[in-house]
Amino acid sequence: MLPLSSMQTRGALSSLMCVMSCALLHSGLASRLKSPILPIQSEREPFTSKGMSGCSFGGRFYSLEDTWHPDLGEPFGVMHCVKCYCETQRGRKGKVLGKVSCKNVKRDCPEPSCDAPVLLPGQCCKTCPKGDVDRKQVEAMFDGFEYFQEKEKEDDLHKTYNDRSYLSSEDISPGESRTDFVAVLTGVTDSWLPSSSGVARARFSLTRTSLTFSITYQRIGPPSRVVFLDSDGNTAFEYKTPKGDSDMICGVWKNLPQSHVRQLQAEQLRVTMTTDTGRREVIEGKIIKHRALFAETFSSTLTSEEEHSGMGGIAMLTLSDTENNLHFVLILRGLIQHRERDSPLVPIQVRLQYRQHVLREIHANVTSYDTDFAEVLTDLNSRELFWLSRGQLVITVETEVQDPRHISGFITGRKSCDTIQSVMSSGDALTPGKTGGVGSAFFHLHDNGTLDYQVQLVGVSSEVMGLTIELKPRRRSKRSVLYDLTPEFDRPSGRAAGSWSRVEARHIHMLLQNELFINVATAHSQEGELRGQIKGLLYSGLEAPRHEIPVPLAGQFVAPPVLTSAGGHAWVSVDERCHLHYEIVVAGLSKADDLTVNAHLHGLAEIGELDERSTNHKRLLTGFYGSQAQGVLKDISVELLRHLDRGTAFIQVSTKVNIRGEIRGRVHVPNNCEFRTKGEVELAEFDDLFVRDPEELKKDPHTCFFETQHHAHGSLWTPNYNHCFTCSCQKRTVICDPVICPVLTCSRTIQPDDKCCPMCVERKNPKEMKTPERLDEHPEGCYFEGDQKMHAPGSTWHPFVPPFGYIKCALCTCKGATGEVHCEKVTCPALTCSRPVRRSPSDCCKECPEEDNPPLEHADMMQADGTSHCKFGKNFYQNSDNWHPRVPLMGEMKCITCWCDHGVTKCQRKQCPVLTCSNITRREGMCCPECQDSKEEEEELMKVPEKKNSCRH
Repeated sequence: MLPLSSMQTRGALSSLMCVMSCALLHSGLASRLKSPILPIQSEREPFTSKGMSGCSFGGRFYSLEDTWHPDLGEPFGVMHCVKCYCETQRGRKGKVLGKVSCKNVKRDCPEPSCDAPVLLPGQCCKTCPKGDVDRKQVEAMFDGFEYFQEKEKEDDLHKTYNDRSYLSSEDISPGESRTDFVAVLTGVTDSWLPSSSGVARARFSLTRTSLTFSITYQRIGPPSRVVFLDSDGNTAFEYKTPKGDSDMICGVWKNLPQSHVRQLQAEQLRVTMTTDTGRREVIEGKIIKHRALFAETFSSTLTSEEEHSGMGGIAMLTLSDTENNLHFVLILRGLIQHRERDSPLVPIQVRLQYRQHVLREIHANVTSYDTDFAEVLTDLNSRELFWLSRGQLVITVETEVQDPRHISGFITGRKSCDTIQSVMSSGDALTPGKTGGVGSAFFHLHDNGTLDYQVQLVGVSSEVMGLTIELKPRRRSKRSVLYDLTPEFDRPSGRAAGSWSRVEARHIHMLLQNELFINVATAHSQEGELRGQIKGLLYSGLEAPRHEIPVPLAGQFVAPPVLTSAGGHAWVSVDERCHLHYEIVVAGLSKADDLTVNAHLHGLAEIGELDERSTNHKRLLTGFYGSQAQGVLKDISVELLRHLDRGTAFIQVSTKVNIRGEIRGRVHVPNNCEFRTKGEVELAEFDDLFVRDPEELKKDPHTCFFETQHHAHGSLWTPNYNHCFTCSCQKRTVICDPVICPVLTCSRTIQPDDKCCPMCVERKNPKEMKTPERLDEHPEGCYFEGDQKMHAPGSTWHPFVPPFGYIKCALCTCKGATGEVHCEKVTCPALTCSRPVRRSPSDCCKECPEEDNPPLEHADMMQADGTSHCKFGKNFYQNSDNWHPRVPLMGEMKCITCWCDHGVTKCQRKQCPVLTCSNITRREGMCCPECQDSKEEEEELMKVPEKKNSCRH
């Protein structure tokens, strides 16, 4: 149950009604308060769109030409059949303004061609069902998740290793599309302050609505923050860099607004880096697209030895696929001085050097306004290729003018925050099989060309005979081995760790183009039982420990074991806030295994404890469609955290074929979160112990702003105005509930000053009477997940369950020193009246009605004392009245019921039962889906009533 009147819901409903020229929708207070003196609502944050033209709708800002489906908040949700549009208009003085217009798009739905179309979650129009009808019951488990699709992988052994079409079909993983950008950051030269000699190279990858970035820098101190600026020069996003010794900055800008995505695509965003230590330095650059990013495998950052030069550049390099030609592109900044810009062409010299020896030299001209330069160095000899692989070649650019300026840098393998890794499965072997085994590997490439590796094998069918890094074979029977890891393989542990110190430049190029493979040969499979492609995994921004070997996920670990072609691995960690971060990669699920998902994993990822007899602690991580799943799980039970700490937890991936588990792995994540059960938290809420960075909270779109503070989604706190309330944040909505005290049956009670509810006391001699013991004197208290508080032994309370508030129909008790919380349903008293009523839908027990009061007139309602009546739209309702709300463009919402609870309007969507039938459908005008089989049987029985009657006799 949610109150209707959060700022988000109220703003969205009001905006939608204003657009349709309807009455403004009023829905009371933003909490379940009974007093009108303290209205609780999510306070409006400072508007970031000041000075920008656009539309304001439902508390959000939309840029011109944006389209969206209005989100009215719970329980209404997103109105998928309504589309709003921010139109461009001009005012009287020529100022560009935005105007919101909304329309119902259901009438534009195409007519389905099938006889029984279905309405999928999150859609407005019905579509024809797809897939195998016999598996609909299993498929229903996988509906409603965010799907990640990949392109279908065909038999591609006939393609050569330099065929980029093979790579593009494999590389596009969770986001289905990825756009790369680059920026060169140099010192600002048009400022009165001294310029910086620092140079940074930033690479960006846009996937869906997230922008990941990897930044390397030279000749500048450690930056304190990275700031993205929009087309107007305003701060669009700020990232505070963590302290450390690394010269690589890794970050993610999540939930980019569409307006900023368009500015990014139009190359209108800029990025700056600032240092706070010593002399403050600022470098900045423009974010641009560049076609060389796709093929780049080597790079160089070009800097100047001059102080305060404000110049620099980058070189993006790659080898030809078949010849030893080195292609490169130069992006130069600040190299051309102002006095040289009068000349249409500026001569430059580009040199390839080894130490002080010039190996290659090119003379060319660049324009003063377009200093980018591209060239090819043909036929590199073996020495040049060797020095290239060791990071010992230098590229130098120098202007050939009266006062020459030059910049230079070493050429190394391309750097990024991505992880080079591989999942080896039997489904990807040269001769595919189903063994249930898996191999896991991750790599790190150093600037000197050394490749560190760690490999782990589990569940193989026989003794491992060979572990090798290979090229893609041109024929199945002819493998091309590059490096043998077998001598480093420890058979008892199933692990190999070491370094490949003589990686050739060609092989570095192929490694960074995802063209190498790792193969596992066994006694039963001489050519290879397991095989995996070595490829980069895009940086996610999660705190998963990618520097450690991941958890292997194998069919052999499922109970009972599954002989599957799939395999996987997972990185798992628990942060200081006791949130679980996870990243899962799966490979090897063949098309023959699951025809309904086109050869790609469509599954559920779960985490739980290893004991099969107890399923209470199993949790769904995510549902996904593709080869990867990642996320953060915040509300973890203490029991599950304990199992993670002890190493008795697991991660399991289930598919449509094996719904009870396709692959599984044991997880051991040491953590200190179990102390919450030992009374160390006292009266403080758990989130208060690990306060998130306020700047980080401001960037979260689900954060609530209340009493001058930001609160994370899902967090609970006690408000300052009254400690006998509990507030929670539910996606920008603040809900405050008064503490509901349980009915005490004892004969003597007291009211402690620091407690909201009275307590029972035993009858004792007055001389022996003591002040009630405080909670901190009971180290054996109970921690309850609902309100995230400690409760004294023997105490009772109504459980608090966000976002529903206090549940009156249940009563919880703390079972003394054991620390167990026991909750049971409240037993309602017997009533003597013939027609008992429930005063409010939130009440647990019915009561005998009081004498009916005559209905109030409209004027009386407006003048009535207190808040016993509710106003919704243009209508007034008495206490306990219920109705179906009307929403513009959609009409009456029959699946949502609202009621008046002592002056507060509350609304709730109808709860639908869980269906176990195999054929599920949803009829027009019905709130809940129903079984198609039972519907057809009912229709048949209605058609033949005599058969129905005959069955009963």
